[in-house]
Amino acid sequence: MIPKCAVPPSQIQFQSLNGLRQLAETRRFKVWLLDQFGVLHDGKQPYPTAIPTLENIAKSGGKMVIISNSSRRSSVTMEKVKSLGFDDSLFAGAITSGELTHQYLQRRDDPWFAALGRSCIHFTWKGRGAISLEGLDLQVVENIEDAEFVLAHGTEALGSPHGDAHSMKLEDLEKILELCASKGIPMVVANPDYVTVEARDLRVMPGTLAAKYEKLGGEVKWMGKPGEIIYKAAMAMAGTHVSECIAVGDSLHHDIKGANAAGIESVFITGGIHATELGLDGFGEVADSSSVEALATKYGAFPSYVLPSFSW
Repeated sequence: MIPKCAVPPSQIQFQSLNGLRQLAETRRFKVWLLDQFGVLHDGKQPYPTAIPTLENIAKSGGKMVIISNSSRRSSVTMEKVKSLGFDDSLFAGAITSGELTHQYLQRRDDPWFAALGRSCIHFTWKGRGAISLEGLDLQVVENIEDAEFVLAHGTEALGSPHGDAHSMKLEDLEKILELCASKGIPMVVANPDYVTVEARDLRVMPGTLAAKYEKLGGEVKWMGKPGEIIYKAAMAMAGTHVSECIAVGDSLHHDIKGANAAGIESVFITGGIHATELGLDGFGEVADSSSVEALATKYGAFPSYVLPSFSW
């Protein structure tokens, strides 16, 4: 188990920063656990200050791991950041919720996963590129009566037994969920995010479907932030422990709440998915402290530090 935060989150008072230099140069944190969407890039291009900030953290001796609620495997995430212009050698690696999902479905050494069947309803992507299930010995089915569980990688399409995917509206996928819930089969969600930033717009993520499934009475296995599973994997990759880590993210519910539960100090980037809620319009715009406090209280997630953007 990961040690819990010694200070009750409700008593944590955040410190507002203009950049990360002050934190990095203290060398208190040997490992930086970095979210990608909303922190490093918007899915289309890096944020203006992201690349030099990574370089400066590396120069200060920090080891960086991408920790992402992405449906895709870690290798795909590293290819993605490299294609966007990031130097992938700056990172010790990446841990994604999609990677953990693949590993647990493949190994089946966890009792919960060992009890899953092999036939599944598969929610995936279409325009963003379908998710491969190669090597998992799964049978994708379209008939709910034949399904033993639901696997949620995306919110755009329904996978077919032939390996392709049929585009579907979100409301149509939700209707399928209702039938799955009535059958009582569990769901594995490979991306727990509710929404993500994509070129300043918000895109619905599989966590939205998983939350609905729970409301319908369905059982959900959440495979990423804010759960401890992804933090344990990231710290194992970096060869470190809680006291040497700091997490940086733009989602109060996933990044900051997850860091709170793991006992890890955190940096909340206000210009990501909560920008509109905080009344922010432009990159680097500073959020009002009282607005941040109110939003943190609403989500029950309390950052150690607050920063407009991932900058030095």
